[in-house]
Formats: sequence, structure tokens, C-alpha cells
Amino acid sequence: MRSDNIKKGISKTPHRSLLMATGVSKKNMNSPFIGIASSFSDLVPGHIGLRDLERQIEKGIHTGGGQSFIFGVPAVCDGIAMGHSGMRYSLPSRDLIADCVETVANAHQLDGLVLLSNCDKITPGMLIAAARINIPTIIVTAGPMLDGESKCEKLTMIKGAFEAIGKYRNGEITEDRLIELEEASCPSAGACQGLYTANTMACLTEVMGMSLPHCATAAAVSSEKRRIAFDSGMQIVELVRQNKCPLDIINRDSLRNAIIADLGMGGSTNSFLHILAIANAAGIGDNTPSPLPPLPQGARGISLQDFEELSHKIHQFVKLEPSNNITMTEFHHAGGVNAVLQELLKSVPEFKNLEGVSLQKTSEIVKDAYCDKSIIHDYKEPFTTKPGLGILYGNISPEGSVIKISAVDESCYEFEGRAKTFNSEEEAMEALENDKIKEGDVVVIRYEGPKGGPGMREMLAPTSLLVGKGLGTKAALITDGRFSGGTRGICVGHICPEAANGGVIALIEDGDKIKIDINNRTLDLLVDEKTLAERRGKLKPFEVKTTGFLAKYSRTVSDASHGAIV
Repeated sequence: MRSDNIKKGISKTPHRSLLMATGVSKKNMNSPFIGIASSFSDLVPGHIGLRDLERQIEKGIHTGGGQSFIFGVPAVCDGIAMGHSGMRYSLPSRDLIADCVETVANAHQLDGLVLLSNCDKITPGMLIAAARINIPTIIVTAGPMLDGESKCEKLTMIKGAFEAIGKYRNGEITEDRLIELEEASCPSAGACQGLYTANTMACLTEVMGMSLPHCATAAAVSSEKRRIAFDSGMQIVELVRQNKCPLDIINRDSLRNAIIADLGMGGSTNSFLHILAIANAAGIGDNTPSPLPPLPQGARGISLQDFEELSHKIHQFVKLEPSNNITMTEFHHAGGVNAVLQELLKSVPEFKNLEGVSLQKTSEIVKDAYCDKSIIHDYKEPFTTKPGLGILYGNISPEGSVIKISAVDESCYEFEGRAKTFNSEEEAMEALENDKIKEGDVVVIRYEGPKGGPGMREMLAPTSLLVGKGLGTKAALITDGRFSGGTRGICVGHICPEAANGGVIALIEDGDKIKIDINNRTLDLLVDEKTLAERRGKLKPFEVKTTGFLAKYSRTVSDASHGAIV
């Protein structure tokens, strides 16, 4: 066992003494040492219930014959960090989490890991760590929160709280009703109720085979989730005995499976960033960092081109909140990820039958899976033959940009409007709140990319306000920042190159015509090249206006089209 490096031989007497100080018995000194990386936090609704799941995982590990050790990693709630400078820390926290897990696991020579996660950047951060460390690992995502309800109206965090602000400011609801919605929208522990980033990444983790069946969708407060946590503790000991490691599971096929499922379900645009980053950590990205070996000659890594290629092939056969009123609770009862996998195995040749941490093939796991066809359609009878997500190219985004097609009304697939430019989210919010954005406008929010933000903030507040004010089909928003999985409307993010790197988005001026064409996957500024060249000559070099962690991040981060890796 790897842990023999800290517990075997005369020279390790001090090490054993220190381990005994933690309570490890002489008998358990010979057991596999399993770390439980817990992102418990009193600050994050998705994570407040993790203390209970830690206990269940511990019980499973000790029942299976292992010795457990809990250690902590940070967690940021994107909803609480939204709309102010705190959101700059959200995406950078992904790589911070990966560093924390890697540091503890390698410093203490752990034999295996259970990574206890739930929310937006925590799950991908832990997947990145799993790929880097490559010791037997299982991910346990804590699950979605229960649906909110007020006066017989089903609520979610987005539609019950964020979009309620716009409705209140538009005079559609009273202040009393706003307060009622505020109190009822988030009624329990868990990740927010729709297919936003947290639940998208939980589902894709299960699709890849890195968590046990039903883990992604079982409610955070359910006994089913407690049983899954216990079973994960049992299973990690078995994985250590068999030496089944993440890079046996995370490969080109499993990542393409994740992309296919993401497109078929219409998940969060943030999944693009995270899948590309996971691929790079696993040594199968198109920008694989040293010291990982380069890909074999002729082999292809995972890149934005995989999303582009598959987006023209995959139909969207699941449509959940925010683009529909179906929540994760209903999706779980309809069959959840198992039912999705069953449809994909049956109908999509590119979707591969693979083995994961359950040590079963996908086809064995989903055999006779229950499927409510009113929620999870037959793949051949999809909600739309368009995918849930798409990549747009053009003179504004020659290196790509991302749109959640499933959250756009089909009447808006072609949109041309006038630019209203803002150099920060705060400037755009002020204009929205003061009714300066009108029908036919394209809100341009720039200098919010990975380098320029720094930190690539989510723009849920302005997009929610746009929808709440009734402009969801009448105005558009483009940004080199990113969106929450809860964003809906004509919203294009991840524009590359970003403004801080001199991208064309930095050259847009108020009144310029911008055309968004989803059918043809294009995003163009309707300004001639001579004019753009003149503007570029006047563009001032970007300067980082921050210190500390974010300054370091800004200096080292890559662009969004490569996963914003550092």
C-alpha cells in the first residue's frame, strides 16, 4: 500500500506515533488509509449537510476494512458570491481546491480518497485533483435541495429569488410577495434545484463513472443519499484492493460521454470550462501541461472542437429548470442519470459502454432502468433536435464562445441589436436597474474574463434582471465572463479572446450592430476591419488592478477556450 511509506519499518516509528495520536489503533495501522476530503461549510447551503454524510462514509470505510481520515477543503457558494467582488474568487477556487486535495493526499501518502462535494467549483476541483493524484477515488456529491413552495407555487432559487427582483422592480409583484419568495425559495440543504452548474457537474461525474449510481440526483436530505455515502465508503476500500484509479476511468471516451450527456440534457455552460480542465489534468487535453507526457502520435485530446462536433449531432431529450419547470427532484423520480444513460446507449453510436467506480459496465448499471418519458423523452422523440449547448464563432469570438441553446426561445435564434458596452458587471447592473437597457439592445460586459476579472465572474444577476424585466426575448447579453447554470435568455459567454487579451470584444462601441445566429453558430460585430484596426491602435494595454491570490491567478490563468486552467 502507498501508506506503507508512513507506517512500515523501524524508521517510521515517529510516524506511527503521530498516527496513534490521532486515534489509529495498532490493528488499523495495517488497513488502507482512506482520506475523506470534505467541503463542509456553514456558509454554503449545498454543504451544510456534509457532516452527516462524512459519518456515513466513515462507517462504510470501516465496515469495508479501511481507516478513514477527514480533512477539509474550501467551498464558495456562487449564489452568495454573486453580483459583487466576491464572485472573482469562485472560479479560482476550483484550482485552489484541487491543490488542497493533492497536497493533503500526497503529503500523507493516502491509499484512496472519497471526495465529498456538491456545488459549482468544488466538484470539478475535486475531479481535477483525482486525475492529478491518480489513486483510487470516489466522488460523493451531496445532492439537490428540495423544491421551494409558496401559496401553491413551486419555487427554485433562480425563479423564486433572483428573477423575483426584476419582477418586483417591474411592478409585477409587491414587496410583501418578494419577501415571501425570498423565505420559501431555498427550503433545505442541497445544491440549488435546477440543472445549474452544481447539478450538471454532479450528473456528469456519474456519467463518467466517478460516483455511484443515483448519487447525482438523490436529494441532499434523503436517506437514499446517506446509503449512497455509506456504499461509497465500502466501495473505496474495494477499489484500493483492486488498484482501480481515476485514470482508468477518466479517459477520452468517458469525457466525450460527459459532453454528449451534457448536450442531451442542456446543462450549464460552465461544464465546458470544467471538462476541458479535467481533460488537461488527466493528460488528454489539447493543452496538456508538463510534466505529463504528450499524447501518443495521432491521438486526439479533448478540446472545444469535441463540443462543436457533437453539438451538431446530439438532440436535447431532457429539458429541466431553468429552461423548463422540471426540477432535479422530479428528474430523479423520473429515472435520473440512469435513464439518460439508457437512452444514450440505445441511440447514440458515439456514446461508449464503460466501467467506472461501481466496477460494472454502463449497460449493466442501467439495465431495466425506470424512465418517465414525459420528463426524459425517447432520444428519437426529443424536445428539440438542437443540442442544449452550442459554440459560436465569428469576429467577436474567433476562438469560440458558449450559449445555452436550451434556454433561448426559438424565435430568438437569430438576433441583431445595438451594443451597449460596460467594462464591469456593476456598470451593467446599474444600467439595468435604471431602465437604460431597451428592446433591441445587446448588453456587452467585458473585462470579466479569467485574466481580466480576474476570475471570470458569473453574470446571473444581470441575466436574471434582464428576464425579470421582460427583456428575455427582446434584448441580448454577451460577455467574456461566464454564466450560472441558471441563466436563460439570449446570453453568450466565454468570449475568446477576452478583452484583457485584446479580443475584439474590447473594441466594441455603443451603437455598433451585433448579430447572434444560433442556427449558423456565429457571433459577429458588423463593423468593417479598417474601423476595428483604428480602434485597436487606440486600445490601452490591460493592467491587473488587484493583489494577492487574484493577481497571481490573473498572471497564470489560460483562456476559457482551454478551460481557464492555471
